[in-house]
Amino acid sequence: MDAREFRKFGREMVDYIADYLENIRERPVVHRVKPGYLKTLIPDEAPQKPEDFSEVMKDIERVIMPGITHWHSPYFHGYYAAGNSFPSILGDMLSDTIGCIGFSWAASPACTELEMITTDWLGKMIGLPEQFLHCGKGKGGGVIQTTASETVFLCLLATRTKMVTKLKAENPDLDEMTIISKLVGYTSDQANSSVHRSGLLGAVTMVKLPSDENFSLQGKTLRQRIEKDRSEGKIPFFVCASLGTTGSCAFDNLEEIGPICQENDIWLHIDAAYAGSGFVCPEFRHYMKGIEYVQTFTINPHKWMLIAFDLSVLWIQDSSLLVDAFNVDPIYLRHENEGNVPDYRHWQIPLGRRFRALKLWFMLRSYGVEGVQKYIRHHCQLAHEFEKLVVDDGRFEIVTEVVMALVCFRLKGDNILSEKLLEEIVADGRLYLIPAIARDIYFLRLAVCAERTTSEDIRYSFAVIKSCTDRVMRRYIPLNDPKHKATIDIDISPKRLHGSSKEDDLENTCETMKGINLNGDNANHSGHLVGK
Repeated sequence: MDAREFRKFGREMVDYIADYLENIRERPVVHRVKPGYLKTLIPDEAPQKPEDFSEVMKDIERVIMPGITHWHSPYFHGYYAAGNSFPSILGDMLSDTIGCIGFSWAASPACTELEMITTDWLGKMIGLPEQFLHCGKGKGGGVIQTTASETVFLCLLATRTKMVTKLKAENPDLDEMTIISKLVGYTSDQANSSVHRSGLLGAVTMVKLPSDENFSLQGKTLRQRIEKDRSEGKIPFFVCASLGTTGSCAFDNLEEIGPICQENDIWLHIDAAYAGSGFVCPEFRHYMKGIEYVQTFTINPHKWMLIAFDLSVLWIQDSSLLVDAFNVDPIYLRHENEGNVPDYRHWQIPLGRRFRALKLWFMLRSYGVEGVQKYIRHHCQLAHEFEKLVVDDGRFEIVTEVVMALVCFRLKGDNILSEKLLEEIVADGRLYLIPAIARDIYFLRLAVCAERTTSEDIRYSFAVIKSCTDRVMRRYIPLNDPKHKATIDIDISPKRLHGSSKEDDLENTCETMKGINLNGDNANHSGHLVGK
């Protein structure tokens, strides 16, 4: 492909992208393909001779789109938002064009310096203290990573190295593996699975501590476990607290956890992958109280800040803790300005790194702080609109307080009803939702995800859920005969993993549901389960 052809097909691709996003409502949000579907559409071997790119363009719809779940559809409500915007797309285009590998300042000064500036911008936007910024007086600063999963692993390795070095200096007879075998990290039972996985990869014990009735980790729980482990000869060294958990957007008690970590010389890392973007709005920053005790802090702008995957930002109060832990410095990577500016290869696990700061810069300049705040607040407003629809229906209950743009809800009664509702929604295919489990409560999560989601979209999504609920109720809830057994196969239900397995549970559920209008619109029943 020469420059002339690139201009031609580049324009076609830009038009295709714009049309795709503008008309995404018209596409079914969920794919309907089976594993291996591409084998019948693509040859077993690469073409021997060049193909005209017009044929490649034709195959986007024929081959690729049937196997896509449309994460930017307003009817995609699973997981959390996957950010995107036209400025972000343009930033990635330019980054791919420049194609630099920004492992050091010398490799491309703009790559490093723009990252320093934009991470400072972002840190100021969400209210981080000066000690986390490059422009501060200390050793702090921000760095762009791929994901929050990578950052928690990076921080765990850094503090593991710090602790091993310290203990070996104090006890020269101790070998490294003996020390590592005694190390203990802590997190909430609501934390993202990546935290536990980081413990496995780092060969250290990661203890899941029980959360309270609001799914939040409290200081008392952490302190008791630290004291127990110390009495058994273990070495507490790392805590990962969550501000906005994956399942329910719960917030750990940072004001209590922080001082405990400081007293015990424990590295405190904050995973605010989703909710961290919300802190651009001052009304949410009270959840950050205690931030001064934190060593490292992570958010994912590629979730809720209009940035395409991948772009996660890690801020650290003392960057030397990363640099010293991972410093491998061969002569071919050195340059005359070392020490005057960061060489980000020392702040991460890989050597090479993309020019990700471009898309962050493009987005922040195109939207401004006020534009990002407007986007965040709009999503939160839509979540509360959905919450009201759910509560007013009368057949549902809200599981946790709706704080940001996530609503956790379930059908009143036994877990199996909500399981069957999700099965019905999946079979229907017009929406994408996922479940979660906390304290043996099975519930559905509706996250407001797409930038272009409207109130009309939210009403449509609830109408689909209401229709699916009607079918579940007609199928499984007897109206008049309390002795009637609901026709449901208990054996295939995941209920046995997180709910009661007694055979009469469905009858008990039927009794519970008798007073509830099966068609909804029953606002006399309480719709909140928070703190129950």
